[in-house]
Amino acid sequence: MNVLAALALLPAAVPQTSLPSPTTLLPGKWDVTSTMVDAVIPGAPGFLVRMMRGKSKAEHKRVIAGQTIEVLLAPDPKAKCRVDAQRIADGRYTQQLSCPQKRGEAMRIARAGTYSRDGFAGRATVSGTTPKGALNIVLDQRAGRVGD
Repeated sequence: MNVLAALALLPAAVPQTSLPSPTTLLPGKWDVTSTMVDAVIPGAPGFLVRMMRGKSKAEHKRVIAGQTIEVLLAPDPKAKCRVDAQRIADGRYTQQLSCPQKRGEAMRIARAGTYSRDGFAGRATVSGTTPKGALNIVLDQRAGRVGD
């Protein structure tokens, strides 16, 4: 049998169940970093909003063996956000969340992007109403493994 014929048979010899899911993550420490792209915050001084642009905040997560991309997309439990809709398939994700506020209507968050075993990259848009008017914040989000 020549080498090409042997290689052609190789995928059939490997059971499909032994291959990891494309969304199964490596265990360890992961960071989900959100960077402000733009914001309309009624009542906030313009210079403060300009200073916030480009600033990042990281949420640290611990992934254990066998967990999938969903663990990185899950909202921080302290925020008490509810996932209203979510689709994760074929390397793309979309997510709709609502997050309660102390006063007034819940903030709405729409997220969309791409994912792989290495993490995800996407955009989140936060919208809602404050006592001074409509609020809109746009964030770039990225998740990546940072250690064991």
